[in-house]
Amino acid sequence: MAKEWFEDWFNSPFYHKLYQNHDSKEACLFVDNLFSYFNPSVPSFVLDLACGKGRFSNYISEKGHIVTGLDLSEKSIEIANQKSNQNLEFYCHDMRFPFRINYYDFVFNFFTSFGYFAKIADNIKTLKSVNLGIKKGGYFVLDFFNSEYIIQNLVKSEVKVIDGTRFEISKWIEDEKVFKKIDFLDGEKSYTFTEKVQLLKLADFQTMFKIANFEIIDIFGDYDLNPFDKIQSKRLIIISKKVC
Repeated sequence: MAKEWFEDWFNSPFYHKLYQNHDSKEACLFVDNLFSYFNPSVPSFVLDLACGKGRFSNYISEKGHIVTGLDLSEKSIEIANQKSNQNLEFYCHDMRFPFRINYYDFVFNFFTSFGYFAKIADNIKTLKSVNLGIKKGGYFVLDFFNSEYIIQNLVKSEVKVIDGTRFEISKWIEDEKVFKKIDFLDGEKSYTFTEKVQLLKLADFQTMFKIANFEIIDIFGDYDLNPFDKIQSKRLIIISKKVC
């Protein structure tokens, strides 16, 4: 069976080079705002789903919580594990499958780490697995891009030069997905990777969350937790609660 696009790309050292400058300050601000919103007991059991190199996981752990980070990328988990401790653990895992049952108070899925799959049905499969991992009455937070904003403001091409590597990036919309093609050279060898993310809208999530037994209780449009605006908001942040 052919691999999906993210299986090789997320393990590539060039993926980590291209995205190395993601703003940790922004990540911490978002976490602070979420925990002010929830005001959870300390410690709470938290799952960072698709944790990458663990920037969110680390910060949540520093706030006194017991954190598990899961990611499909072996390379990301290898890096994340350098900071693991008795209250912070990382595992390589496919989010489409359950990890622990009725265990977590909170599950967070940050930074558009959803909608990657070739099959739409895998979205529902993922959400049902998330539901299994949460205690009854626990919360699931999904942070996705606002597809309406992406469609209206798509930057079709750009070039980024990072640590001597020139990344030529082109984007387009096709078949209800946003595509991002990344071309670059390493020495004399050329590489091309293409990201494909479903342009899921609020109505899509409302349907899927209901099927997976989540009740949506709040929707925000940015990391400051301002109200969601269909046209202007850059993010679609969904706060939901497990109902059964």
